[in-house]
Amino acid sequence: MPEKTRVVGPGPDSRHVIDDDGDTLAVPAGWDLLPPGDAGLTRRVKAAGPTWTVKERRGRRVFSKGVWADAGQIAAAKAKLDAERSTDAYARKRKSDVARREKKQAEYVDEFENAVITFLGFHASHRGIAKQLAVAVTQHATPVGSGTVARTQRIPVERRAESAVIAWMRHQTTAYDNLVIPRVKGKRREVRRMLAAESRRVLQGYRSGQPIDPQQCPLQRALAKLAG
Repeated sequence: MPEKTRVVGPGPDSRHVIDDDGDTLAVPAGWDLLPPGDAGLTRRVKAAGPTWTVKERRGRRVFSKGVWADAGQIAAAKAKLDAERSTDAYARKRKSDVARREKKQAEYVDEFENAVITFLGFHASHRGIAKQLAVAVTQHATPVGSGTVARTQRIPVERRAESAVIAWMRHQTTAYDNLVIPRVKGKRREVRRMLAAESRRVLQGYRSGQPIDPQQCPLQRALAKLAG
């Protein structure tokens, strides 16, 4: 029923969707698909209702594929929003919002880098390596939209830092990206646990302050490769 707002999945073709019961529904005549990307416009279209929000699950992640709604409803919401966005007041608010987000991001980058250094806990003799590694992990993990563990708010920053370091080392200091892992349930998790244990062993050497040969250390080789 068109008047019912739904969350649906992609259908067999561009004008059909799949509902929660697995039934195929034809998109109502006169409806258009509003693509994802403009959160403000999407909110207004949804508020006007009814709408069919298309979501697609890939593994554990869910991706928005857009919102079906009456074409006139979409056009009216877009016209009103465009008019508001053309004003000087909107431009000033937009500039202020951007500055606020940039400040918040810069503060988070500093917080996260410090959390990484704290997790590493390297001996004073390896302080330089700790800084290099913290910068490398932070630059990879903290960009907005990166989708990494550093962007989640569900766990404390200390755990985010630990997870980000182990993930970075898995990809940069091991052969993980080139491994052919059997498609057996739990096998990839098992491999990750094994590689994480090896990464922790490498980190422990730096925490204890023992002398480390840069040519033999996978961590220093990875950092040198990034720097070069």
